[in-house]
Amino acid sequence: LADLLRAGVPLLRALRLLGNSRADPRIAEVMSAVADAIADGDRLADAMARHGDVFPPVQVAMVRAGERGAFLDQVLERLSTFIAHQAEMRSKVIGNLIYPVILLVAGIGIVVAAMVFFVPRFKGFIDKGMELPLATRLLLGTSDVLVNHWFMVLVAIGVVAFALHRISRRPQVRRAVAVWQLKVPVLGGLVRSLCVARFSRVLGTMLGNGIPMLQAMRIARDAAGHVLLVEAIDAATDAMRAGESLARPLGSSGFLDESTVEMIAVGESANNLPDVLVTVADSLEKRIDQTLAILIRLMEPLLLLLLAGVVI
Repeated sequence: LADLLRAGVPLLRALRLLGNSRADPRIAEVMSAVADAIADGDRLADAMARHGDVFPPVQVAMVRAGERGAFLDQVLERLSTFIAHQAEMRSKVIGNLIYPVILLVAGIGIVVAAMVFFVPRFKGFIDKGMELPLATRLLLGTSDVLVNHWFMVLVAIGVVAFALHRISRRPQVRRAVAVWQLKVPVLGGLVRSLCVARFSRVLGTMLGNGIPMLQAMRIARDAAGHVLLVEAIDAATDAMRAGESLARPLGSSGFLDESTVEMIAVGESANNLPDVLVTVADSLEKRIDQTLAILIRLMEPLLLLLLAGVVI
């Protein structure tokens, strides 16, 4: 859409062209609906807001600012870069986790298959009066449960999963898990960096596209992804309404490290906060890439050793 507008194509015609695209039928249908709304006299941002499952609030707010400031094509170009960067970051995280997850699932499958198909065959070789070690009794008992009571096992797993899902939706439980999560070595720092990087990039991108500070904070709050960071953003928003700066309340929350808070303070003093926030996001994401690479290298041999130990 940014390319079409930059080439001089009118907005309505550009949306119609995107609506005729066959690459993604769902997106094409949404674009056609947006074009119909604009033909009826709506603004682009208002038409996009009706499709919240496709256009999140951060995109709608940036487009609305671009319409008001008459620089819509520039906003769309920055927005496309922002979305592409988010997708790249997400794919890196998921891609780094694919191999360990495959190892873990394959290992569990091998152990279950051994319990169901191989262990029962050895029962006939064991004398019923023989005194067996505890480990052997546990192995035979687990195999017997999986073979003869598999339906009850599946029911128990389903009940436990449902109960955990219901419990995890309680605010106090989510907060307790979030606090514990940050205390785990390495994982806590990784989660903290991911959340701060996402918040910084969303806030910096929105401020750089003319979104008012309080509105940008409200939208960036929804993109934070961690309850403790959300609380820190709420406190910072209240402080800014009272005339304070952004860096001080964020720093007092303890969620952001000192170097990040210092960079935000310098950005506020130099009046280039949007650029500083994007720089913070870039540096944190580089650190995340390095940490993930190290973790993956460590997880592969550890998982192999774990699976070997289970089988032995």
